[in-house]
Amino acid sequence: MLNVRFREKTNAWPGFVDLFSNLVIILIFLLIVFVFLWTTTSVFNRNSGARKVAALERQKQQQAEQIIQLTADQAEAQQLLVAARKALDNQEAQIANKQIQQENLANAYEQQIVQLTQQQQALSNEVAQLKQMLNMQNDAEIVAVENEYIATQNELVTQIQELNAQIEELQKALAASEAAAKQQDIEYFEMSNRLNKALADKVAELSALGQYQSEFYKQIKLALGDDGSSIKQDGDRFIVSSDILFPSGSYKISPDGARQLKLLANVIKNLERKIPNDIDWIIRVDGHTDNKPVIPGTVGYKNNMELSLLRATAVVNELVKNGVSKRRLIPSGFGDLYPVAFGNGANTLQKNRRIELKLTNK
Repeated sequence: MLNVRFREKTNAWPGFVDLFSNLVIILIFLLIVFVFLWTTTSVFNRNSGARKVAALERQKQQQAEQIIQLTADQAEAQQLLVAARKALDNQEAQIANKQIQQENLANAYEQQIVQLTQQQQALSNEVAQLKQMLNMQNDAEIVAVENEYIATQNELVTQIQELNAQIEELQKALAASEAAAKQQDIEYFEMSNRLNKALADKVAELSALGQYQSEFYKQIKLALGDDGSSIKQDGDRFIVSSDILFPSGSYKISPDGARQLKLLANVIKNLERKIPNDIDWIIRVDGHTDNKPVIPGTVGYKNNMELSLLRATAVVNELVKNGVSKRRLIPSGFGDLYPVAFGNGANTLQKNRRIELKLTNK
């Protein structure tokens, strides 16, 4: 009995305190985990957002460049349409002037016919009067007058027939002029449709080609692995310094330049496989030089224009040698006509000695 009473009076408060303490510890642990996860997620979202913003900025720049190109192509097509419309207007004005001249001539002929008819009527009246006057004269004189009248009348008929024939020819010419004017209207309409279709096709082709331009420049940069001092992208062009491709004053590709162009050829061949066949694209290879005059007596070229073309052609030949399709490459030389920097300092001259690559459509 004593033992039973002792158990009934045992205090349960310490067990409750332990349970409450354990719950508090668990809540603190969950709070720490929540704070850690929230902090980590916030940092990750900020970094991801920054990358998305940078990607959007790059995409926006590329789209702006494509819009500029499309605007230029559209302006060119509009100029062609205006020129065609002006030429057609000039032709229509000439046809209208010719029609007016022919109508004036026809009116003049008709007036002559009227005058001749009036003259014939007047002669008939005169003959009638003469007959009345010569009733008392001999028949020979009357016959002579009548014969003269008949000859004059026949001559008038002949003249009238000739004038009618001329009027008929004029009417045929007017009909031919009107038919030619209608044909020109049809040709102008067809030409406008062709130009509009060509413009639409060109815009569509440029839009399709634009998605490959960024990849092309990116792959060139990765393949050549330059720090940006000798190789860089400028808008829709990729610029390679001539100093890494050619010895000074030469158009013979250096061994290091040959290695660089081999890497570039691999990029272009990969691009050929990716771009669909219905996109008619080329890579322009433009050669540029500095403004230092060529030394008189230099063998192989006479001026900077020839040197720039020889260098561009050498780059094309080296790329073809490494497997690039020749029909995708077009060399051209501009000498020192289009510098990217002005002045005579060594750094300025080095910037202007360059090969530019541009992926575009024909």
